[in-house]
Amino acid sequence: MRPADRVRAAAARLASAGDLPAYVHDLPGLRGHAAAVRAAMAGAAEVFYAVKANPAAEILRALRPFVDGFEVASGGELAHVRGLLPEARVAFSGPGKTGAELALALELGVERLHVESPTELARLIATGARADVLLRANPDLPGEGTRQAVSSPFGMDPDGLDACVRLLRDAPRIRPRGIHTHLTWAREDARAMAGLAGRVTAWALPWLRAHLPQIAEPELDLGGGMGVDYADPRALFDWNAYGAALSGLGGQARLRIEPGRSLTAYHGWYVTDVLDIKRNHGRHYAVLRGGTHHLRTPVARGHDQPFTVLSHAAAGPALTGAVTLVGQLCTPKDVLNRHAEVAGLRVGDLVAFGLAGAYAWNLSHHDFLMHPEPSFHYLDEPQASSEPSPGR
Repeated sequence: MRPADRVRAAAARLASAGDLPAYVHDLPGLRGHAAAVRAAMAGAAEVFYAVKANPAAEILRALRPFVDGFEVASGGELAHVRGLLPEARVAFSGPGKTGAELALALELGVERLHVESPTELARLIATGARADVLLRANPDLPGEGTRQAVSSPFGMDPDGLDACVRLLRDAPRIRPRGIHTHLTWAREDARAMAGLAGRVTAWALPWLRAHLPQIAEPELDLGGGMGVDYADPRALFDWNAYGAALSGLGGQARLRIEPGRSLTAYHGWYVTDVLDIKRNHGRHYAVLRGGTHHLRTPVARGHDQPFTVLSHAAAGPALTGAVTLVGQLCTPKDVLNRHAEVAGLRVGDLVAFGLAGAYAWNLSHHDFLMHPEPSFHYLDEPQASSEPSPGR
């Protein structure tokens, strides 16, 4: 996926001003994508954006008209969303909620608390407050695509769920509303994801009828996990197919999904320039300004981050062939793309890494070696706006 003209123009201005590295976010593109996702899911499932993917204020505001609410996974995310969007619907999930976080959720108001364990539920009951909860389940379902989640600390197996049912019998102020599952990550096949949703529904609804029959309108939160293909950015998740499949489950439960990466990744770019090109033990390396302390995504996920050369320097030796793009850090893991094929790459070339709108800056180890932070730019129409680095 190549950057839009407005991204290219902004990158050129930033390079001319010496304002690199920089994150450039295309808000009109983001809105268009989110609107298409919302249309595909209309009548099938509610869409809550997973704030952990990218919590920048401009991103949340841009998404607000196109999502039903926001999923947060910490007290910090909850306070951040409430401060920016005080009327937004919020679901609070995530393991290891502290007593202070539960108190904050009750104080600031969340629509649903996703309970991760009997201990967490007991803490919530002990507050004496009213709360609507989903039980986060981690069932060992048959078929492909669930093992990564099953062998994890997230959610509860049948024994944990049964313990919660016993606690709820003596907790009239806690109202169970249904089940939350998040059984897979990075699945690019929409039909496979829909099959998993069908297996969740086939397990969860009978379980709820048997164990929590007081729930008149069961809710199933199917989580996120819609994949982004970093090897082929043009291979988009088929939201229309997924929405149609979820519509086929309609009438059995109120469904919700929690996409994060698959909403915001496509319209963020990490822009920088080439500082050096060197040959070392038979391999060529392009050393870039910045690195994985700004964009940790490829290291965290073990992939090559797709990139586009936006402009070439006017003079100097040029490299054509395979090159590994690295950053400035004193670690061999500071690699953004391995053995990429380039044509005429030079010192001073301007490079933009795509799919950098999710789990990028907010996932990175910013202070290692104390290099300067990138600048942040949120392009909108009719003009571009900028703000200081988020979280600082």
